[in-house]
Amino acid sequence: MTVGAPGSAPTCTGDVAGADLGETLLHEHIFVQQPEVDAALPSPEWDEQRAVADAVALLDGLFRRGVRTVVDLTVPGLGRDVALVRRVAEASPVRIVAATGWYTHNALPAYFRLNGPGRLIDGPDPLIRMLVDDLTVGIRGTKVRAGAIKVVSDVEGLTPDVRRVFEAAAVAQAETSAPVFTHSHAPSRGGLEQQKVLRALGVPLERVVIGHVGDSDDIAYLTELASEGSWLGFDRFGMEHTAPDEQRIRTLLTLLERGVASQIVLSHDAAAFSRVTPPSWRRRHTPSWHMHHIHDDVLPRLRREGVDEETIRTMMVETPRRVLAGA
Repeated sequence: MTVGAPGSAPTCTGDVAGADLGETLLHEHIFVQQPEVDAALPSPEWDEQRAVADAVALLDGLFRRGVRTVVDLTVPGLGRDVALVRRVAEASPVRIVAATGWYTHNALPAYFRLNGPGRLIDGPDPLIRMLVDDLTVGIRGTKVRAGAIKVVSDVEGLTPDVRRVFEAAAVAQAETSAPVFTHSHAPSRGGLEQQKVLRALGVPLERVVIGHVGDSDDIAYLTELASEGSWLGFDRFGMEHTAPDEQRIRTLLTLLERGVASQIVLSHDAAAFSRVTPPSWRRRHTPSWHMHHIHDDVLPRLRREGVDEETIRTMMVETPRRVLAGA
C-alpha cells in the first residue's frame, strides 16, 4: 500500500505534494545523539534549547538559499528524536522528512537478537513492525510518519544482523513503496552488494538511493551502480575526512558528461548537532561540513565548470521529488 495522497511525501508538519517539495537535500541529520552514552557521560556541548534554536537558524539559512525540504536520515541507532525534530520543523519554513530503519554496521541490540521468529521470544519480527508502523501510523505516538527507509552496511559487509535490517526494510518497502536510502562503504564498492541483496529481496532498485558513493572516484563502479537503475548519493560534500571535495566535484563532472544527471542527488550528511562528531571538532577539522556548503560553494563551482541550470535543477529539485513522491 501507499500512504497519504498519491504523489505526496510525509513531513514532520504534514504531507506535501511532490510539486511543492522544491529544492531538497536528501541526506542530512538534525540531531545525532547517543542516548545511553549521554545518560552515562553527558556532553558538555549539548543544550537542548540552544540546539533547537541553532537548528532553526540553520534551516532558515537554507530557506534563504532556496532549499525547501530536508530529509533527516537519523534513525534509531543514531538517537532519533522525532518530537524534538518536529519542534525545529514547526519553527522553520523548511520542511523535514523523517526516516525509519536501524543504524548498525554489524550487530543489533540484544532485544532484537532475542525477539522474533524462531528466537528465544518467538513471534513476529518487532523490527518489521516498527518500520511499517513508522511509515503508516507515526513514529512513537507523534503521528509524524516516516517518508524514507534507511539501511546501513559498511566495511564489515552484510553481517547477519545487518542483513536482517535489509530484510525488514524490504518488507516495509513492499508494503508502502517508500524509498530506501543506504549508507554504503564506497572504498570496498559496497553499493553493488547492497543492490544485489535488495534486488533479491524484491526491492525495485529504481526506489533505492545508494548513499556515499561520492566518496569514490571509481567511474566504472559508479557507472555500474547507475546502470542498475539506482540513484547515486553524492551526499558528503564538506566531509573532507572521507574524500576531498575536489575529488567529489571532478568525479561528479565526469558522470554528468556521461549523461547520468537524472540519477544523481547532492547533499552533505551533515548535522545541526552530532554527539559522534561534536561541533567543536567539526569547527576545527571540517569547517565546510555544514548544510549551507552546497549552495555557498559547490553549486557556484559547478556553474563555473559549465554545468547548466537545468542540470542543477534536475539534481536538486526533480530527482529528489521522484525519490520522495514517486514519478
